[in-house]
Amino acid sequence: MDLPSARRGGRVVTAAGTEPKAAPGVLRRAALGGDGPRWSRPALWAVLVAAFALYAWDLPGGGTANAYYAAAVKSATQSWKAFFFGSLDAGSFITVDKPPLALWVQALFARVLGFGPWALLLPQALAGTAAVAVLHATVRRAFGPVAALAAAVVLALTPITVAIDRDNNPDALLVLLLVLGAWAVQRAVTGGRLRWLLAAAFLVGCGFNTKMLQAFLVVPPFALAYLVAARPSFPRRVAHLAAAGAVLAVSGGWWMAVVDAVPAGSRPFIGGSTDGTVLDLVVGYNGLGRILGRDAPGGGAGGGAGFGGEPGAGRLFNDVVGGQISWLLPLAVLVLLAGGLLLARRPRRDVQGAALLLWGGWLAVHYAVFSFAQGTFHPYYTTALAPAVAALAGAGTVLAADLYRRRRWAWTVPAGVAVTGGWAFALLARTPGWHPWLRWTVAAAAVAAVAGLLAARYARAARRVLPAAVAAAVVAGLAGPGAYAVAAASAASNGTNPLAGPSAGAGFPGRPDRTAMPPGVRNMPGAPSGAPSGAGSGAPSGMAPRGGPGRMRGGFGGGPGGGVDAKMTSYLERNQGSARWLVAVSSAQSASSLILATGRPVIAMGGFTGSDPAMTVGKLQALVRSGRLRYVLVGGGFGPDRGADGVSAWVREHGTRVPASAYGGTSDGSSVLYRLEAS
Repeated sequence: MDLPSARRGGRVVTAAGTEPKAAPGVLRRAALGGDGPRWSRPALWAVLVAAFALYAWDLPGGGTANAYYAAAVKSATQSWKAFFFGSLDAGSFITVDKPPLALWVQALFARVLGFGPWALLLPQALAGTAAVAVLHATVRRAFGPVAALAAAVVLALTPITVAIDRDNNPDALLVLLLVLGAWAVQRAVTGGRLRWLLAAAFLVGCGFNTKMLQAFLVVPPFALAYLVAARPSFPRRVAHLAAAGAVLAVSGGWWMAVVDAVPAGSRPFIGGSTDGTVLDLVVGYNGLGRILGRDAPGGGAGGGAGFGGEPGAGRLFNDVVGGQISWLLPLAVLVLLAGGLLLARRPRRDVQGAALLLWGGWLAVHYAVFSFAQGTFHPYYTTALAPAVAALAGAGTVLAADLYRRRRWAWTVPAGVAVTGGWAFALLARTPGWHPWLRWTVAAAAVAAVAGLLAARYARAARRVLPAAVAAAVVAGLAGPGAYAVAAASAASNGTNPLAGPSAGAGFPGRPDRTAMPPGVRNMPGAPSGAPSGAGSGAPSGMAPRGGPGRMRGGFGGGPGGGVDAKMTSYLERNQGSARWLVAVSSAQSASSLILATGRPVIAMGGFTGSDPAMTVGKLQALVRSGRLRYVLVGGGFGPDRGADGVSAWVREHGTRVPASAYGGTSDGSSVLYRLEAS
């Protein structure tokens, strides 16, 4: 029996209540979009599905990725104190050398799913996919659906982005937060509402609590775009920026303020600092140390050329970094120049001009810092540059159409295609043994695209070739980075220094001998070692067999204990007794692998590099007297022996050497295990 019904306010109301007629409409809008061309939303969903597939393929095969951060996540699942501080060990002796926001996300996943590859890497893949969606929304607001789709595709296929979104370093979350910040700034510029600017400041502050000062690289372009193009009067714009600065200070500085306010004896030593405070870490190791290297006040990080090549204007195009990020960098610069010509006479509040200011400033600041930084520089840092490159490449589709319609400037479009295709050919030629057909395909596509574009514009009878020319231009621009992206998704990766492309999993791109490493890298934690991944396995060049050499399971230590063999590990577990820590070792190289292998707290006396002044004789005496520590491994890991401050000498004098025969192992003399008694 049908119930009587009536239509009220657009809803169908029956005697049984309101029927859920709105749900199909909501689903339709989510799938197809509420405005714009009908193809736009399905195309976006296709890009997002493809991006997630690249980022999440074979996640369980990823093991623990970067063991340093993985150990901290495991510790965070065992102790809420370790969770809050971002401690490497559950006993909270020392923290990792980054703020803990990314660790918090992974630890919460681990508490729900259980510690393992899914908990470590699924949030990374989700963050990377979300960044693609947010970039699409941001670019669409300024340049329309075609540009938005192009930007989403470019970001999804950026090689280093694929590599880092499959790893547990904090950069995936950082990029998502910064792209969300750009989206909020654009809303603030177009709508003139302060709340969106404050939201952007809050998001960048969260980025600071993800990777410290690197997040602030977007602050100058964000502020410039709002100051120049926002609707309010100039005094109000200045006042709004001041308010945003206050929000940024609070959202970024609260964790640092809380941690440094805790008495030193009640909190862990802050890894990477020289005095155990977050402020020193921000200013030194993760601040001026990255820019000035070892010359930074407080002793910054050095070895700028170790992983990313020598500092200079060409760093982002060199053999190490070029294949990771630079494929469309020349195109992005050309888009900025062309956009400046086209939009120079538009009103101050023009949304496209503001977008070019924002993304162009993002590109310029990151390029300058990454190119000339003297401190430690990993190629994967450049994933923070990818959203700007992608947004400008997307904007280029709209600007190119405008230029192409103007007969005087039409030649600039085929010129841009030629530059992009030529640079892609040059990058692929650096590894001639890796799919050699690919670079010739790119070259042929670039030539065909240039010829077709010129013919379609200057020979009217040939306009029917324009669609084919555009398709060839897409192949010329995206085939190279797309191949690197697929390689990153299907090959092994170094958890500490993830790379995409032919050398994914070991060595450095473009080096004929991938086992040869730049000076200063061999003895650093995370340095690639051994033969190229896949060597001798029959796997295609640049692709390691699943779970084969170079796989991420051991992080940067290799083996269950990262220098502590399995027999010694078993001995320590049997004899730990009531001690809080299993053992104290020189650096995180051994400590993190032991934490992952045993699930027990391990002290890394010297932090990540082994050079942190975290352990002193006084601290060690107190730990031993209280029975919280029984064993110390002297020597063995990366970084200096702690003998410089008397720790090793004190252990040798007061400890009892444990012979290798006691645990059935062997010793080469480089590391010695000592037992220390409370008496």
